[in-house]
Amino acid sequence: MSLLYPLLLSSALFGIGLYGVLARRNAVLMLLGVELMLNAVNLNLVAFDAWFADRMHTGQVLTLFTIALAAAEIGLGLAIVLALFRAVRTVDVDEVGR
Repeated sequence: MSLLYPLLLSSALFGIGLYGVLARRNAVLMLLGVELMLNAVNLNLVAFDAWFADRMHTGQVLTLFTIALAAAEIGLGLAIVLALFRAVRTVDVDEVGR
């Protein structure tokens, strides 16, 4: 298996996620961008684990930790967005400071 294809897909996912975080003003879409970036990291970890044929499967174990971190992050992030919407009646990040 070539390492090129997973790395290209991972870099495309990371770029789309980075664009989503930097260009969007909606807090939910920013969270979605962060999730895309974490998925790109997971893809890199699994691809390099398969490439190096690690006997301990360190990349896959780190991927499981990253998935658990992403689940906690999205739960906490959506709770914050919901509290923000209840307080300000918008999820637009630019409107919150006004």
